[in-house]
This record gives sequence, C-alpha cells and structure tokens, in this order.
Amino acid sequence: MRRLFEIDLKDYDGCTKVFKRPSARAVIFKGDKIALVYATNEKYYKFPGGGIHEDEDKREALLREVKEEVGLTVIPESIKEYGSVLRRQRSDRDPDTIFEQENFYYFCEVEDKAGDQNLDEYEKDAGFMLVYADIDDAIKTNGEYKSECFFNEVMIGRERRVLEMIKEEILERGSTN
Repeated sequence: MRRLFEIDLKDYDGCTKVFKRPSARAVIFKGDKIALVYATNEKYYKFPGGGIHEDEDKREALLREVKEEVGLTVIPESIKEYGSVLRRQRSDRDPDTIFEQENFYYFCEVEDKAGDQNLDEYEKDAGFMLVYADIDDAIKTNGEYKSECFFNEVMIGRERRVLEMIKEEILERGSTN
C-alpha cells in the first residue's frame, strides 16, 4: 500500500518502548457525501475504523470496526486500497513509550441499511454517530478542532489531511472526465 504521508513528532527522546497499534479505516461515499464518525461531544470527524487485533488481517479489521463504530456492513468485494499514514509520537499514557500507528485507508461500499453500533466506553463518551457529511464541512470542522488533549489534535489533524487529499484527487478525476 502506498504511503500517503507520515506524522513523526520526534518528541520521544529517551523512550525505551514502542507500542504499535495499526488500524484500518473506511472511505465510504454516498453520492457526494462521505460517511464519517462525528464525535458530538468533541466536535470532530473521523473515518470509521479502528485497531487491528493481532489475530486479524487488515480487511477483517475494517469489516469489524466499521460495523462496530457506525453499524454499516462493508461489501468485501468492494474494498480497494487507498493508502496509509504512519504516526509516531510519545504516548499519552506512558512517558517511556513511543506510540506508533499505521493507519490503512480503504475505499469501500456498504450495504444500504445501517445496523446498531457497538461502541467502547470512550466512543460512547465522545458521542460517536454516523453522519454523511459534506467533505468541505468536515475539513473545516477538523481544521478548527482544539482539545485539551494534544494527542487527539494530532489524530484529527491526520484525518483532516486525508480528507483534503481525497477531495483533491476527486476533483482531479472529475476535471479529467
């Protein structure tokens, strides 16, 4: 999979451990809207998806995470690689640990009907809900996002940048047709 970009804060001098948490994320369009998770309490957008378990491959994790977070069923045959983003920074949970997360993004289609979410507590606390957003609104909202948790700001900055890249590529394709 092609690397879209890297985020390396290089703020981890002296760290002796690395915690790796790869993730799979879905890029789903419905007409001219994009399916995103909206955190109603924090006021940001993120792509549906999350951590890949040790016993899963990336596509299995994508199917599971999208179903859990937004209740959508990904059509496996529709999955197409988009690209990855590698993020490295000091962990927000252990000052002696580097947090390393490779985020694998996939274009995919979903079945029409959404089911129930199966959220973790922190996702419930954030107020995760499925929305079909205007890509420009999502970019603007994420660009304005501020948090007491810098760790979250880096994550939302990553999502904003991926949204911008997708928008640019869609416009390029549209102008060449």
